[in-house]
Amino acid sequence: MIGKGTSIAHTATSIDYGWNQEKNAEVVFSQHLAGTNPHEITEEFRLVQEENTRCQNNTLSFILSPTQEDGKNLTKEKLEELTQRFVKEMQLRERQAIAFVHRDKAHTHVHLYVNRIGFDGKAYNDSFIGKRSQLAAENVAREMGLTTVKEVQLEKELDSIQVRLAIRNAHQKVMENERPKTLDSYIKAMKERNVEVIPSINRANKLQGFRFEYQGHNFKASEVHRSMSGGRIMAQLTQNKGITKSMEVSKSAKLLGKTVEMSTNLATSVAKNIIKKTIKRAIDTGIGY
Repeated sequence: MIGKGTSIAHTATSIDYGWNQEKNAEVVFSQHLAGTNPHEITEEFRLVQEENTRCQNNTLSFILSPTQEDGKNLTKEKLEELTQRFVKEMQLRERQAIAFVHRDKAHTHVHLYVNRIGFDGKAYNDSFIGKRSQLAAENVAREMGLTTVKEVQLEKELDSIQVRLAIRNAHQKVMENERPKTLDSYIKAMKERNVEVIPSINRANKLQGFRFEYQGHNFKASEVHRSMSGGRIMAQLTQNKGITKSMEVSKSAKLLGKTVEMSTNLATSVAKNIIKKTIKRAIDTGIGY
């Protein structure tokens, strides 16, 4: 579950948004309030806020977002419990508060509004409220057996590793089995393996590298693996043509039937990679020994 918090000045607008019936809004939590509509709730907040006119951002706004899967299984009662636990964690039980659940998207989430001004006229300390909100949400998620942000991040990281590995495997098979000689043939072969190769063109209209898209993920070539930088890919394609000397390397490439110039950095990288591979091949075959 993710928790976000901030201090705001637009109390009426925010509460009206929270109670938006078009978003299937439903009140899941309320404390120290008697109002039954946005106007009445805002007025109750205002009466207390008049005790501290120096505080301008006098309302606390929080969004509590369980994971998509957790949200599907959370009843109104569970969402109320979730909100109560969060309010307790943030030490806000003695302040006016109201919360609404929105189910207008696949992601169920709760909008919680709390009067920053207490009945004693003192303003709640909102220092580092964003970080504190996240820590409080983490604690509530653990208490209720819900997925925490750290678990979500780990899952995303593992998913990212698997996707990058799949892209690299596709790249290696294309290079080893099909040995494409042109950029277009490489892009076509990768597409046949459901990997989209997206050329990166800079403002000077020159090719400067590549991105790879697969299963909803999008990575720079070097993020997939260092062996898949733009310079290394172009160097491999060049060598597949039988070119092994850097001075023979073209500074342009055919892309979708058109000739595009390579950026200076990319062209230099291609030349360097060809030199490295030539030297390595010489060493591997024992030339010069």
